[in-house]
Amino acid sequence: MKVIDLFAGAGGFSRGFREEGFEIVAAVENFPPKAKAYQVNFPETIVFVEDIKRLDAEKLKKEIGEVEVIIGGPPCEPFTAINLKRKEDPLDRLYNDPIGRLVLHFIRFLKAFRPAIFVMEEVPQVMEGPLKEALQKEFKKAGYEVYFNILDAYDYGTPQIRKRVFVSNIPLNPPKVKEKLTVWDAIGDLPDPLFSEEEIPNHEYVPLSAKKRRAIAGLEWGEALHSFGGRFKNWIRLHPYKPAPTVRGTSRFIHPFEDRLLTVREQARLMGYPDYHIFLGGRNVQYDSVGESVPPTVARAIAEVVKEMLKKNL
Repeated sequence: MKVIDLFAGAGGFSRGFREEGFEIVAAVENFPPKAKAYQVNFPETIVFVEDIKRLDAEKLKKEIGEVEVIIGGPPCEPFTAINLKRKEDPLDRLYNDPIGRLVLHFIRFLKAFRPAIFVMEEVPQVMEGPLKEALQKEFKKAGYEVYFNILDAYDYGTPQIRKRVFVSNIPLNPPKVKEKLTVWDAIGDLPDPLFSEEEIPNHEYVPLSAKKRRAIAGLEWGEALHSFGGRFKNWIRLHPYKPAPTVRGTSRFIHPFEDRLLTVREQARLMGYPDYHIFLGGRNVQYDSVGESVPPTVARAIAEVVKEMLKKNL
């Protein structure tokens, strides 16, 4: 069962599908540090470090061959409500925002490859106003009727509240886990990065100024050091026995019991990444690679549904 991952990042979506037995034959990621990390984690996959707008999908199909599945998560910035600069008209976000138009390039690849199943991840605001109807129209041009499947990562073994819409040509309703995870379930066994002698990838202490340390020392569980327009809080001290808020690329969390930021590895744990999944680039790039990805736990739950559907069709 062959898969192409578009907007692959460091490979969260691919991770879940590979763990479910799929072969990731190709990935597209135009940001070199993320593409390099992807290649380290998926050495058997062909990685195209290219702007998807410049890739000839028909030519790529001749090179790669047939695939059963296309997955991908185009950037969400044009659609998300926390972006105070997003375009006022919802349709402009899709058709007139150069980043928003990347969704249309995902659809362009569907037209070329004609996979049996596709899954595209986005923020739920991609369905606002006339956008849902516009997307239905665009996918129909490519030959697909679509379902807008809203899934919360917390229901699938991820210790955070993270609702995303997975647009697909099949209904996606994976079975939910019985036991939900908390922050401490995910990170409680990791040692203090300042004093640990273990070599855990991406688990490095993040230096803070004395002023920052004093500021975060007074935070109770659930309190934030920063708030932006009432829409987005950051530098939140996590409650150890609850799920984390949504992990974003810009998210920085305070450890529940220590006056420090979570390491990249700790935030990766909140996304459901195994410790052997590596992130490269500068520290901010690593945080972004974690927060802007699809949690592997959710990806695997989706992959199970896709696999069963493919088996039935075959």
